[in-house]
Parts: sequence; structure tokens; C-alpha cells
Amino acid sequence: MSLSSSLKSLLIVCAFATFVFSTVVESLTCVDCADAACTSTPRTCTNTEICFSIRKQFNNTSTGQHILQKGCSSQCKPLFFSATLGDKITFGYGHQCCKTDNCNQEDFQVARKSSDPNGIICPTCYSESDSICKQTSLACQGEEKSCVVFTGSGNNQQSIFGMGCATESACNLTDVEAINNIKIRTFCTDARSGSPRLTSIISSVLTALFLLKVLL
Repeated sequence: MSLSSSLKSLLIVCAFATFVFSTVVESLTCVDCADAACTSTPRTCTNTEICFSIRKQFNNTSTGQHILQKGCSSQCKPLFFSATLGDKITFGYGHQCCKTDNCNQEDFQVARKSSDPNGIICPTCYSESDSICKQTSLACQGEEKSCVVFTGSGNNQQSIFGMGCATESACNLTDVEAINNIKIRTFCTDARSGSPRLTSIISSVLTALFLLKVLL
């Protein structure tokens, strides 16, 4: 074999080896827990998974719930949103992803709500029963500039309905798990005032979603 042929073969072998090793994906180690302390032993993910952290905060006038989840996921989609519903009911949601060992170890908070009015007024109500809630008006604050309508249902037949102010990222969500294993769906409008027409539109949408739930 000539020298040039030997060199060519060697280059091919080196190139192939480089390709093979570059396509090998090392498994990540991620913090894995479902409690506020997150003291469990880190776990090794599969080659197709990355680390995630999810925080949910639900507060009303009498109680509050804070849920923190961390682990490995093959379908991690970052999402951050907040909403204010009914009488001082707030919900914050944060889902972040990362791709280095134990990168989800650090804690994080959902976005802090601003107390500055933004000039938008939305119809608002909240109900944990199968009846449509009675509407009032809510002056939106901070980045919550969209009027949201949502429905939710859980495995234990619990249902929730509501509307209020939300960040734009809370719009058009499908089957996002909120609190108590309830999955919500949302619809929004970027209205600039709480006009009667807007109230009528949102009321009609909420009624339609309620009827759809009953039919299904």
C-alpha cells in the first residue's frame, strides 16, 4: 500500500472515530424531589433527559400552597406566568430547564407581582364548583396585561372556573398542571379596558367552555 493510501485510510479512521465519540451523549445527574426541602439523593437521567425545576404558588385570603418539583425530563418546556383571579387569589408558575450536572439544585422563585396599576380592567371571578361564578371587575397590575378565562379539572372530579388578569405567557395554555393535580386550559384577550363588550365576550367564552366540559 502506498504512503498516500495509508494516510488517506488513517484520516478516514480518525474522522469516523471523532464522529462516533462526538455523538455519544453523557447522562446528566439531576436533583430529584417533590418537596420544599429537596433533600433527596440526585439521580442519573437517561441519555435523552435533562434537568428541570417547577415551582407553583397559589394564595388566597385564607391559605397558600407552595409546590416545588425537580428531576429529569425528556420534554422540558420553560414556562413562566402569573395570574390574579377573583378576590385576591393569585397563582404563580415557573418551569425551567438546564443541561449540566445538578444544574437544578439552586432554588428559584416565580416572578414577583407588581403593585403598580397598568390601566387594564378585567372581569374576574373564581369558583371551585360546577357553577359559573359571579363576575366583578379587577384592576390589573404590573405585567398582568391580559384578561384570562380558564377552566380546570382533576382526577378526583374537582373542577375550577375563573377569570381575571394574567401575563401574556398565561394565554392559550393546554393541560398545564396547576395545584392538586388539576389541569387548566386558558383563553386571553389583550383588551385595554373593562368595557361591557369585553365582559360579554369573556362571559360567553366561559359559558362555552363550561358546556364543553359537561358534554365531554
